[in-house]
Amino acid sequence: MDKYITTPITEDVTVDLKSGDYVYITGTIYVARDAAHKRMIEALDRGEELPINIKDATIYYMGPSPAREGRAIGSAGPTTASRMDKYAPTLLDLGEKAMIGKGKRTKEVIDAIIRNKAVYFAAVGGAGALLSKCIEKSEIVCYEDLGAEAIRKLEVKDFPAIVVIDREGNNLYETAIKEFCTM
Repeated sequence: MDKYITTPITEDVTVDLKSGDYVYITGTIYVARDAAHKRMIEALDRGEELPINIKDATIYYMGPSPAREGRAIGSAGPTTASRMDKYAPTLLDLGEKAMIGKGKRTKEVIDAIIRNKAVYFAAVGGAGALLSKCIEKSEIVCYEDLGAEAIRKLEVKDFPAIVVIDREGNNLYETAIKEFCTM
């Protein structure tokens, strides 16, 4: 089922999202990858505030390429989510409600999704040039020294994604195998 949603993603939004739903996201999302996640967790360990408001936030695991003339950003495809799995439960417990990436997640992340009534979306790998057309604005908000791994704030319009793991833990990667792969 196609659903149009607006950030921030709250529990009122996640309650209506089911594994397998196609969604189109409009609003503010953040970009952070491995190095930025590591730095955020280190800041928390030192008792510091996070550089972004994590409450009801959506974090896209993406490595942007430089913007072409007249565009907000270059290619903007997802990166492998499992690289953030050691950090994700902490951020979910602090209020993050949605993640966008590609690939499977660990049991610890799935448990944190369920515990926090969050959701994991997949964006289509290899479609970075097309996905970039949904990004209207991109700005670095912190960790500029990390280059492509800096935290960015994006304004997106109708950004396409698929609900892979919903707030109840239903996992499209598991159900699709059962449904489409028969012995």
